[in-house]
Amino acid sequence: MTEKEKIVHNYIEAYNQFDVEKMIADFDESIVFENSQNGEINLTLNGIKEFTAQAEKGKEYFSARKQTITSFIQDEITAIVEIDYYAVLAIDFPNGLKAGQELNMKGKSVFQFSDDKIVRLTDFS
Repeated sequence: MTEKEKIVHNYIEAYNQFDVEKMIADFDESIVFENSQNGEINLTLNGIKEFTAQAEKGKEYFSARKQTITSFIQDEITAIVEIDYYAVLAIDFPNGLKAGQELNMKGKSVFQFSDDKIVRLTDFS
């Protein structure tokens, strides 16, 4: 397993365990996080503080969540990870989704690295 694979697996495992400190362990201070849904960026976070605050808030949204890697491709600065995503909602959402509802989706995460630190993470769903 390459160093980038270890870093990505660490992040996914931490995400699944709701462990924000472990999630950000390999982030650069200036991390840029983007979430893209249906081809549109609907969330951008700049810096480790913004990401940490959002990740802590996000823990309240789910009673369970699990990302499972189905494909891993990497080059020198990028790792592209296809995932199966499962979650159980902990709260009602404004879009009509209800607490207790299960989500099953496929997605993709693109990790960009500099010196074995994640400098950009983009999630696509």
